[in-house]
Amino acid sequence: MAFHIVLVEPEIPANTGNIARTCAATGTHLHLVRPLGFNTDDKTLKRAGLDYWHAVQVHYHDSFQEVKDLYPEGRFFCATTKTDKLYTDMAYRDGDFLVFGKETKGLGPDIIQAHTDTAIRMPMTDAVRSLNLSNSAAIILYEALRQNGFLELK
Repeated sequence: MAFHIVLVEPEIPANTGNIARTCAATGTHLHLVRPLGFNTDDKTLKRAGLDYWHAVQVHYHDSFQEVKDLYPEGRFFCATTKTDKLYTDMAYRDGDFLVFGKETKGLGPDIIQAHTDTAIRMPMTDAVRSLNLSNSAAIILYEALRQNGFLELK
């Protein structure tokens, strides 16, 4: 199995490219939920992912609900600033889905409300609204991997 990163309506190609590279390095599946704020043949997207795109299992979806329908047994951890639960307080399992929203608005309230038990945040000062999307995805993914003995990683 593997972990999954779900990007709901990502807007910045460089962030998605960076996340794709992290997915390639960890064997994580990448799910992109439309609409995307860029073309998947965008030079910035390709450049950020370098030459690792062949090593990423990318899945495209028309809605977040489509992802949930395809994986009815999946556990979905939703990153948001609108919860008190820290990402380190959760017990992740191989196969879990780590869900992130668009850079400018985050996840919609409907998604957060449907996942209040698994809504997670990263601690930070009040000086910023949020961390960069690709940094957030890497931080949470590596905590999930750490909790699972880094799976098959060397």
